[in-house]
Amino acid sequence: MTIKTGSLVCVGPGMILGAHITERCRNFIAQADVVFMSCHTLVEQWIATMNKDVRSLQPYYGANKDRRETYREMQQAMMSEVRLGKKVVGVFYGHPGIFAQVPHYAIEQAREEGYTAYMEPGISADACLYADMGIDPGRYGIQQYEASQFLFYQRNIDPSAYLILWQIGHVGDVSLTTRQSGPAERQVLVEELGRYYPENHQIAIYECPFIITEKPKIIWFALKDLPQAEISLVSTLVIPPGRAMTPSSDIVARLRLIYETTKTYTGNEAT
Repeated sequence: MTIKTGSLVCVGPGMILGAHITERCRNFIAQADVVFMSCHTLVEQWIATMNKDVRSLQPYYGANKDRRETYREMQQAMMSEVRLGKKVVGVFYGHPGIFAQVPHYAIEQAREEGYTAYMEPGISADACLYADMGIDPGRYGIQQYEASQFLFYQRNIDPSAYLILWQIGHVGDVSLTTRQSGPAERQVLVEELGRYYPENHQIAIYECPFIITEKPKIIWFALKDLPQAEISLVSTLVIPPGRAMTPSSDIVARLRLIYETTKTYTGNEAT
């Protein structure tokens, strides 16, 4: 039986340059035979100082190139080195498993081919968002969607919970390239969101700081003004609850009865 010695580990350096990386992530990079990166240019320059064989995946992107083809090429670039018996590490901005298709697909393929492959978490954009905006996901609940997917498929929103739409800079773009969409596509989003929220409902654009000395970008405005908002490819749309939660009185009554019955039974048994 042939023992396959290649391996793949996908790691995340976090969101803030140099401040979020874990020791495990740093060690994997340092000990790898080859490191592939898909990060901000400055992050890639920094990671390049940790290993002698570091390769950027950014050249696989193209101005009018389907992102799905780019992702397939990135995946195969890593797998080619794994098949050569090398310890391969993929470094993906933030958390390698959040809004990053390549790590998931590459790990799945590596495992199917009999190689050791797994993921190490990193500090993600949503973790930073919760901290910077003072949001507790357990208070009202959180709904999260990729912005274009939200439009491309029929979704039912609960307006009593937070709604977070990621990659708002690409919302409604049907080309699936690196193109940034514009006011016309965002107007379609406004109309869809208008089914659940009033036009003056306050929403926010959030952008995580990249350098530790920077402040997070949080800009509030009315839903109706979204098409003209200043949005970049790293912007996230945050929509607070638009109405109060509706109590499930019948369910709560049943649960209280269960509790009271259990409490009474337990008390009698103890005596």
